[in-house]
Amino acid sequence: MTEAITSRRPILLALTVAVATTALVVAIVRLTDLAAGDGAGIARDRPAPDIAGITLDGAEFRLADLRGRPVIVNFWGPNCPPCRDEFPLFKAKLAEHAADRLAIVGVLMWDPPEPARDFVAELGAGWPTVIDPGEKILSAYRVTARPQTYFIDADGVLRAIQIGEVSEAVFERQYATIKP
Repeated sequence: MTEAITSRRPILLALTVAVATTALVVAIVRLTDLAAGDGAGIARDRPAPDIAGITLDGAEFRLADLRGRPVIVNFWGPNCPPCRDEFPLFKAKLAEHAADRLAIVGVLMWDPPEPARDFVAELGAGWPTVIDPGEKILSAYRVTARPQTYFIDADGVLRAIQIGEVSEAVFERQYATIKP
């Protein structure tokens, strides 16, 4: 009896690896399609969907009001460790590229506003974060995970998408696509 169970272990292990690999391949294909702009909705080299809503500090916000400036839209949440890790980089890059009139906009994703307000205050992040209670912005941008970051040029055209944490090298490479 134990011999039959032991002989099935390699088969079960192989089956588990095959299922996990298939799931990973499907996820990569879906994310690659998103980054390439395939399918309906948002796409690189096309106008970015407008973002309209209320920010964490209660102000009205519209992405269209930033036309004429390079814009980075970052979907984040305070309960997301990579999101938290990106904020010091974004703060530094905002100062570094101030002459370009770079704007950063956060979109709060899946977390309540109060912890986000606390985190933004603690870090001293001066850019607006829009609250998206109905997930309409999330849907328009086809966000699949957080953090997810969009690089939009001064004409309002989406030029690059970063799925996952933005490192300094990734920031510079993607920012080069929108730099005036």
